[in-house]
Amino acid sequence: MLLSLDTSAGSSAAVLDGADVVAERSVADTMRHAEVVGALIAGVLDDAGATPRDIEDVVAGMGPGPFTGLRVGIAAAKAFAFGIGRSVLPVVSHDAVAFEAWHSGARGPQLVVTDARRREVYWSAYVLDESGARRVDGPGLSRPDDLPHPDAARIDAAVVSAGALGRVAVERARAGAAPEPDEALYLRSPDVTLSAGRKRVTA
Repeated sequence: MLLSLDTSAGSSAAVLDGADVVAERSVADTMRHAEVVGALIAGVLDDAGATPRDIEDVVAGMGPGPFTGLRVGIAAAKAFAFGIGRSVLPVVSHDAVAFEAWHSGARGPQLVVTDARRREVYWSAYVLDESGARRVDGPGLSRPDDLPHPDAARIDAAVVSAGALGRVAVERARAGAAPEPDEALYLRSPDVTLSAGRKRVTA
């Protein structure tokens, strides 16, 4: 069984038994990740009739996403995995959105778009064919008017499904694909910078 978490947009948690999603809960609010992630985890475990000991690995959505919200989900995934002595499986969050579209029958060029705030958006370009959803460009960050791949069908996602995220991890493992880097995709420089030196304090 897998526990899957994503807070790159809204907040979502799911429990999977293999590739089957047995429980999933999501909250679209993009400002309360820290307040809801614990309740979502407890809720999906309860819905699935599972305990932490039943979880074999934890899937974490690595973004792209805004700094504060994204790191809440990654930190929660890593803390849960550490507590049960299991591994974290990183997955690019946009891959889950493309996977859902593919599973629903969409084909051809697709552009997944999520809100980056500050009048910017995150994007990833995919080709969906009979073999699956393949990322061909991105993730990237741009102004809404400067999005690349104008001929691709646009998919705007307010929440990334943790269930779909977990299914992507399962499919990647079955295909023997190399794991994604364990690195959060903020795609934006931090607002806070290190001081250039000590400041002198005088009376």
